[in-house]
Amino acid sequence: MRAEFLVQFFIKMKRTEIKSLLSTAPEEQTVTVMGWVRNFRSNRFIILNDGSTINDLQVVVDFENFDENLLHQIKTGSSIKATGKLVASQGSGQAVELICEELHLFGAADASEYKLQPKQHSLEFLREQAHFRMRTKTFGAVFRIRHAIAYAIHKYYNDRGYYYLHAPIITGSDAEGAGEMFHVTTFEPNEAPLNEDGSINYKEDFFGKATNLTVSGQLQAEAGALALGKVYTFGPTFRAENSNTTRHLAEFWMIEPEVAFFDITDNMDLAEDFVKYLINYVLDNYPDDLAVLDQRIQQLEKNMKTEDRRPMGLIETLRFVVDNEFERITYTEAINILRNSKPYKKGKFQYDVEWGKDLQSEHERYLVEKKFSKPVIVVDYPKDIKAFYMRLNEDGKTVAAMDVLFPGIGEVIGGSQREERLENLLARMEEMDIPEEELWWYLELRKFGSVPHAGFGLGFERMVLFITGMGNIRDVIPFPRTPKSAEF
Repeated sequence: MRAEFLVQFFIKMKRTEIKSLLSTAPEEQTVTVMGWVRNFRSNRFIILNDGSTINDLQVVVDFENFDENLLHQIKTGSSIKATGKLVASQGSGQAVELICEELHLFGAADASEYKLQPKQHSLEFLREQAHFRMRTKTFGAVFRIRHAIAYAIHKYYNDRGYYYLHAPIITGSDAEGAGEMFHVTTFEPNEAPLNEDGSINYKEDFFGKATNLTVSGQLQAEAGALALGKVYTFGPTFRAENSNTTRHLAEFWMIEPEVAFFDITDNMDLAEDFVKYLINYVLDNYPDDLAVLDQRIQQLEKNMKTEDRRPMGLIETLRFVVDNEFERITYTEAINILRNSKPYKKGKFQYDVEWGKDLQSEHERYLVEKKFSKPVIVVDYPKDIKAFYMRLNEDGKTVAAMDVLFPGIGEVIGGSQREERLENLLARMEEMDIPEEELWWYLELRKFGSVPHAGFGLGFERMVLFITGMGNIRDVIPFPRTPKSAEF
């Protein structure tokens, strides 16, 4: 048993990741690599990838030195271990290659059944193969970048003195007031106890009340901020919205900072600095993955009409965002701009533009892509289209709410200065028929040591969508949950 452990330990210690090898000077040193075969060309060149980088390593094998049966089992999708000399590559496309001296097959792949043959696959097809799609170059790049953004989020807030707060996934309140929530219960279907009026008696349920999967950790983050000063949450959120668009998921992740003694201007400053930091982090640390995704977009748009193409490449777009100050306008200014625009006057907007109505994606993209050609922060929305917890402005008609709009996808951040005045908050809850007893603890935050405070929510997948240049939000989360879809 001990001998077997030592052998396994030795194997693990000896392995070198391909990412490290590709930056190593080739001096015919002996190295061991392990990974998955992307291709086996001419029965001589194994194209190997281990997930550590988007780039592959070429492993050169000589048929005369290996068991023919072994080599015939190595197909696209197989996993192998190869040991040999690292040398300068004799061909183009790579700086180094491995001259194989020892070869071990971990797992074979049936070439007739393996889904990811070395050819172009549609994104629709790959969504049906979500358990394999991370092995492709495109999705390998997407999910390495997703990791990078998640790491950068924690680094950003940690380095600035914020505390990471784990908000509950199960909640008894609807923070957004949308009502589109997944219910949590231990009751069996058709066996739930009923009250005299025929409604379900949730007092006998596991939590003693009706509970749901959360749509936001904001309310709990406010409690954290009003004790610790600066907090942020980063966790899964859920929305039972029957939507099959390219920008909606039933399960998604949100980042929600909350800061005491912040006003709406502080909030806008934080949002702009934050998203620029995330983009810069990926630009600085994942250039190879971004380059492949950029090339993918260029290839897709090659045969498109000029007016249908993106105005800039992916990397150029990212640099443009971080190099420019975000435009800041009020909702009222946005409405005036839209109503005076050519698309509005020519009837090209699908949705009407009217003060008091929410901006649609087409309106947001016009402001960003056509009017200002850079990200836009819209502030001071009508109170009737925003949540109860947003601070009422002096005009009595608008609230200190803000949305950050990006090219291509529209809103990526929504936030506000919170209503810290108890009387105003109670009035808004009454207007929106939100029972006080449901949020008694939230109201008590306004009774004891209330202070101005603000925060926002960043849709994590929307940020990943923007930075990777992908067109469908289902392609930036490993296993998407959407209506009628929870396969993996």
